[in-house]
Amino acid sequence: MNNLKLSWEVSSTLQLQSEDGKEVLQLLAMDMERNRLFFSSSANFIYATQIPSPQIEGAWSKTLLPVFVQLIDLESEDFITSLEYLMEKEALIIGTSFGLLLLYNVDDNATEIVGRVEGGVKCLSPSPDGDLLGIITGFGQVLVMTLDWDVLYEIALDDLPEDVHESTFSSNYSFGSPISWRGDGKFFVTLSKVHDPFPLSKKIKVWERDSGTLHSVSESKPFMGSVVDWMPSGARIAAAYDRKEEKQCPSIAFFERNGLERSSFSINEGTDVTIEILKFNCNSELLAAVVRGETFDTIKIWFFSNYYWYLKQEIRYLKQDTVKFMWDPTKPLQLICWTFHGQITTYKFFWVTAVMDNSTAFVIDGSKILITPLSLSLMPPPMYFFNLEFPAAVRDMAVCSKVSKNHLAASLSDGSLCIVELPLLEQWDELEGKEFKVEVLSSDTGFGSFIHLVWLDSHVLLSVSHFGFGHSNCTKGTDCNKDWPAGYYLLEFELTCSENHIPGSMTCSGWHGNVSNQIYLERIVIGIAPKPFNRYSAFVQFDGGKVFEYTSKLGANKGVILQRCDDMGFLASCPLMVIAPIGGYDEQEKDLLFGLDDNGRLHLKGMIISNNCGSFSVYSNSAGKRMTHLVLVSKQDLLFIVDIDDILHGQLEEKYENFLPVMKKGKGENEKNCINIWEKGAQVVGVLHEDESAVIIQTTRGNLECVYPRKLVLTSIVNALVQKRFRDALFMVRRHRIDFNVIVDHCGWQAFLQSAAEFVKQVNNLSYITEFVCAMKNEDVMEILYKNCMSLPCIKEDKSVVRGGPKGLDGNNKVSSVLMAIRKALEEQIEESPARELCILTTLARNDPPALEEALGRIKVIRDRELSETDDTLRVYYPSAEESLKHLLWLSDSDAVFEAALGLYDLNLAAIVALNSQKDPKEFLPFLQELECMPTVLMQYNIDLKLQRYERALRHIMSAGAAYYEDSMNLMKNNPTLFPLGLQLIGDPHMRRQVLEAWGDHLNSTKCFEDAATAYLRCFCLEKALKAYRACGNWKGVLTVAGLIKLGKDEILQLAHELCEELQALGKPGDAAKIALEYCSDLNNTISLLVCARDWEEALRISFLHRRDDLISEVKNASLECASILICEYDEGLEKVGKYLTRYLAVRQRRLLLAAKIQSDERSVSELDDEIASQASSSFSGMSAYTTGTRRSSTASFSSSISTKGREYRRQRNKGKIRAGSPDEEMALLEHIKGMSLADGAKHELKSLLISLLMLGEEDTARKLQHVGLNFQLSQIAAAKLAEDAMSSDKIDESAFSLENYIQKEREELHNSEAFSWLSKTLL
Repeated sequence: MNNLKLSWEVSSTLQLQSEDGKEVLQLLAMDMERNRLFFSSSANFIYATQIPSPQIEGAWSKTLLPVFVQLIDLESEDFITSLEYLMEKEALIIGTSFGLLLLYNVDDNATEIVGRVEGGVKCLSPSPDGDLLGIITGFGQVLVMTLDWDVLYEIALDDLPEDVHESTFSSNYSFGSPISWRGDGKFFVTLSKVHDPFPLSKKIKVWERDSGTLHSVSESKPFMGSVVDWMPSGARIAAAYDRKEEKQCPSIAFFERNGLERSSFSINEGTDVTIEILKFNCNSELLAAVVRGETFDTIKIWFFSNYYWYLKQEIRYLKQDTVKFMWDPTKPLQLICWTFHGQITTYKFFWVTAVMDNSTAFVIDGSKILITPLSLSLMPPPMYFFNLEFPAAVRDMAVCSKVSKNHLAASLSDGSLCIVELPLLEQWDELEGKEFKVEVLSSDTGFGSFIHLVWLDSHVLLSVSHFGFGHSNCTKGTDCNKDWPAGYYLLEFELTCSENHIPGSMTCSGWHGNVSNQIYLERIVIGIAPKPFNRYSAFVQFDGGKVFEYTSKLGANKGVILQRCDDMGFLASCPLMVIAPIGGYDEQEKDLLFGLDDNGRLHLKGMIISNNCGSFSVYSNSAGKRMTHLVLVSKQDLLFIVDIDDILHGQLEEKYENFLPVMKKGKGENEKNCINIWEKGAQVVGVLHEDESAVIIQTTRGNLECVYPRKLVLTSIVNALVQKRFRDALFMVRRHRIDFNVIVDHCGWQAFLQSAAEFVKQVNNLSYITEFVCAMKNEDVMEILYKNCMSLPCIKEDKSVVRGGPKGLDGNNKVSSVLMAIRKALEEQIEESPARELCILTTLARNDPPALEEALGRIKVIRDRELSETDDTLRVYYPSAEESLKHLLWLSDSDAVFEAALGLYDLNLAAIVALNSQKDPKEFLPFLQELECMPTVLMQYNIDLKLQRYERALRHIMSAGAAYYEDSMNLMKNNPTLFPLGLQLIGDPHMRRQVLEAWGDHLNSTKCFEDAATAYLRCFCLEKALKAYRACGNWKGVLTVAGLIKLGKDEILQLAHELCEELQALGKPGDAAKIALEYCSDLNNTISLLVCARDWEEALRISFLHRRDDLISEVKNASLECASILICEYDEGLEKVGKYLTRYLAVRQRRLLLAAKIQSDERSVSELDDEIASQASSSFSGMSAYTTGTRRSSTASFSSSISTKGREYRRQRNKGKIRAGSPDEEMALLEHIKGMSLADGAKHELKSLLISLLMLGEEDTARKLQHVGLNFQLSQIAAAKLAEDAMSSDKIDESAFSLENYIQKEREELHNSEAFSWLSKTLL
């Protein structure tokens, strides 16, 4: 599905030395290292020149090539018969008719005779590796020698009769190589004569390189001349058949190495033509031949695909030019032609897909264009839908599908132009299998020959044409442009048709065209690409990648015709150009111009977006053909689907890793971005746009494969959903097996609720809706399953979308909300039918949680209707109850349905469910019979108990009367959450007190003592309330309840002493001091407890209140002792802060150094292959931040769960400890430094102690305590901030991370900080 298109041709003339005009060029050799051509002429001159190319100044115009000329001094009758260039010798090897072997060094201009062959040299052929030289002599002998000129062996070329011992010398030199080597040089093939009554009979012989042994021989065939060539890949040997005796045109046959004929094809020319040269290109992809006719010679180029040979190019030359050619040995698509009179032309071809933007394939095959609409039928080539027959071979073509019309323009090898107007694609059904003959366009002026043919509009063409070259002189109409100088022109044609187009038919004749504008070109044009949405405009690319915009005078713009576009240019010449219109993404960005150069680099806007591209195309998911994706196949056979948005936002490297096969991420990450193509060398030839969302891939053997990348499919589905085309979206989901939740999740399920009715109306297929309902699940598949396949549209963030669903829907449950909306839409949009009822039951069964009771309620209604109605007319609108129940059981768990039936308290329905769910009657009948015998309330109570619906059970048993009070109490005790409901249902005060006491007992048993005490107080169980308060340590509640109980003074005193001891044991000396003072009147114990609680001010207040000097002295001594202890602790803490900070900075510095080393090692590892890189990274993953490179066995990753739990337990147990060298030492140090800060309680105690010391006259002690405490707190805060700053920095600067600097900053902010509120300003 590719066409071979001419990118450029450069012609130059070699000035021959003879003045009589009889000298002609005969042989050609090439120096591929220095791009030099060597010609030998009939006058024994050697001409050396550069290959004509765009890089040579003036090569675009017809010029004389700079040339080196040297005459080879030979005898008068001797002449050059063969010429080859030996890379190893860097010299020419020349063979002459007298048998001389000359080694000629062009650079030194030195000639050396290296040998002489009897009978003359007829052919020289070096082996592909350059080690051997094959020679055919005039006597029909084959000599194989080394480059040291030692003969390895000599063999006879032809099969001689027994009475003939030596061939006579033949003066008929074809100057072709009858020796052809296989690509690896292990074999070579010759074409040998057969002495039989048929003079044209020859045989193909295959010889072994090393020994000269005959490997195989073909049958005797009428081969034409000495034309034979072995494909470089070694797969085929090509030769030409002369079939004049059969009155048929020549054919080309292919043989295997064993001499057996494999296949053949006819060249479709007259019987009088001859094939003179037959050559494969260097990659064995193309086969070219010189076909000589009566009036002109042609170079034909064929391409093999799917067992068929397509004629892809035909170049005509005048008969008198006697054209010859050779393929470039290193550039497979470059052809070098020369004529006897010295014109040298270089042709540069490139492959372009035959699939156009409308997904229709136009495949060139000689004088035919084979047309296949791939959107209608994916026919494998060489099959086709219909074809067009032209008067001559097609060289170039262009298709236009603008303004709802399809036009095709074809440039032919004879220089003529043909136009065809095709019917609309919807009317092509009647064209299948037909052939249409196309007439040549008529014109008042000549055109020359065309390259780069494109449509600007449905009646305007743009092309590059050339005049005045040898091979263009045989084209039609060139003599009509004598006023134009020779050269290349950019021509614009305006077309008209004299025939009226009949809808649904072809218009193949009546076309007339004239040149409306021409521009003389001084530089080589590489390609032309028309702008899809801008009529009369196109991008023209010149050599080097420079891009200009051409604007026709027919358009609205009357300004500059060729305007340079630097922002659209490429870094190198890109023969393949594709325009991707992206209007709608950004008003400033209307078109993207992609270009693919010969090295597989994909260019865009002066940058290379991929250096690994094999082929590419663009895809659009909208009818307006605004391109949304780039489809790219890399050289490693990976198919990438690239969002245009990612290109515009510069996210290619981040998401696609420059399309390289080795990703930095894992295998799964790689697979999300690309598809591994199953066959090596496959190429993307086209796409099917919009909802088809397909990529057409052609394998190397020629087969077509249609793949549907998940990314394109999802894009098409979402695009259809955005456009509210729910039916199309559902069909795509089903066809491609996409999760149905995409329909709901693409822009948020809340938004789908607003469109549920429209969804049901469009789909209008209950089977599809049922399938959709069964697939619903409570997760967002766009965020989970398809998160990496596509970027969601901005609809999810559209403020106009109402997030809340219809009234009554659960705003947090996707499944229940969506299914309720679908159920409502079914009832409103779909007529009543059994299928609709079953679909509604499906929505109830698939609800989350399943609404089985509602579903059974609908089935019960149907059953009641069946039992009550005698008229059967309404039954057509509903399924039978049995069918409905079986449908529900098929969708749900049978036990759940049975329990739901019981929950309806319908024993008959429950029995029917049990029977239809194939339950054993022995299991359910006794239970149902027992229930049936009970009163209704008790039946409901027992059913609720079985179904664990305890609230309903409590209500039912309460309604049964006082006789069942014990049952209700037991139910509440077994289910304590029912106590509040029980209190609401019970009105009797005595029974309420019993319920409250039982509730209090339950709370007490669960150690909820405060709540238990409250419950006891409500039911006046004061003893139990006192015990509950005492159990929770609420001494105020205990003493209050003791007052309610009216205990005696001694009992209260005893209780107060017991509480005081208990609170002291619980670590609450302050509360104990209050009890000792207020209830026990124990002043000494009170002061001791306040000192223990460090409530210094309160201790002094009480001591002075009672004027007890001994207590005042006790408080003073205790405060001084406490101050001394705190001073020592703060000094020690200050030392620890410095120690921990120093260790932290050392650890942080070491971690940064190790991280830099690991990063350096990983950078070197990334250059290795996948296996080595994975092994190296795994060795790093087992290292802690403080190891020096310990490697562990891979079995360490399979440690048991027991050891994992053990490590977790030890980690929790050792949490807070700092272990030197451990991986978490850095964080542990930081947390420890932060944990050394003063708590609020410590600040309060410190402030109270300072005030007390001042009251007691100990000012010096107070000042010293405040000074030490302040220094400690400043150091701790400064160290914590310093450590946090170091944590966020990747470099440790000793001058910047200085504790003294941080302390100074904190000291400056001292007065404004709440952390230092404990300070006494008078002591500063």
